[in-house]
Amino acid sequence: MISKIKIFFSSLFIVAVAFLTSCESNFKDVQKINVANFAPVGEADTVNLKYTDSGKIKAIMVSPKMLDFGNVSFPYIEFPKGIDVTLFDPNNKKSFIRSDYAIRYKETDVIDLQGNVKITSDDGKILETTQLYYDQKREWFFTEKKCKLTLGPGNIFYTTGFDASRDFKDINGQAFFGEGQADEF
Repeated sequence: MISKIKIFFSSLFIVAVAFLTSCESNFKDVQKINVANFAPVGEADTVNLKYTDSGKIKAIMVSPKMLDFGNVSFPYIEFPKGIDVTLFDPNNKKSFIRSDYAIRYKETDVIDLQGNVKITSDDGKILETTQLYYDQKREWFFTEKKCKLTLGPGNIFYTTGFDASRDFKDINGQAFFGEGQADEF
């Protein structure tokens, strides 16, 4: 009888040890599942999007790469290889935007354009800077970075801090300097 009890407990001990070791590896796998990998939920190459409203094209955006991080607490879409955007106003006049990098924050509808940012309006006005924000709801550009604003031939200004309407009809700067005064920055 004692040997049967020893065999039973020995067998039970072996099964318990085997169970615990197998659970350990499964537990580690379960822990790995719960660790959130910071990866996009969507990824696209060679993107060409057309935004329409009431049957009219409002904007065309082209980018070689798009990453959708809609799975994070403050969702955004990243364009790590830059974007080219054409905006259309109600009179079908165009503005062109180009940057080396961009992020569009979904909750605020603000786009952060970075690196060689250049905006060209339909009437030839050009804005160049290193970083610029665009508020899609208000259709308003703004930055605190240094900017170069070309309003026409021989009509070049520099400023630190800038905001303007999408069509550049309303322009505000903290301090404007003419072309010859640019070295005062």
